[in-house]
Amino acid sequence: MQTRSLVIEEVSEVQKGPHVLRLSGPLILTTLPEFQSKVRADRSNNLILDLTGVPYVDSAGIGALVGTYVRHQRDENGVSLVGVCDRVHEALKIAHIEQFFRFFDSLGEAQAKRVAS
Repeated sequence: MQTRSLVIEEVSEVQKGPHVLRLSGPLILTTLPEFQSKVRADRSNNLILDLTGVPYVDSAGIGALVGTYVRHQRDENGVSLVGVCDRVHEALKIAHIEQFFRFFDSLGEAQAKRVAS
């Protein structure tokens, strides 16, 4: 079985604004190393993960999102998720972690809220 890869693009456009990572592909065990590397390298206190292109997550992906939350929980703004599909949202709900994140429908909405915070 061939696994789709995860593509991570840094799309921050506002220097003092939130740091944005756009993910495309499944967030699963085999695609985690690059994601974890990017999150560990992030020094912002305002991280937005654009998950519009993420069709599903597995338990390892959920664990990576929890790790991202823990890394940023000291920050008032923490981590925001953008464009979460129903399948991913349901997985977060089942894992009882959806309350850890702020959800937005669009990147523009998330950036506006985060810059204003």
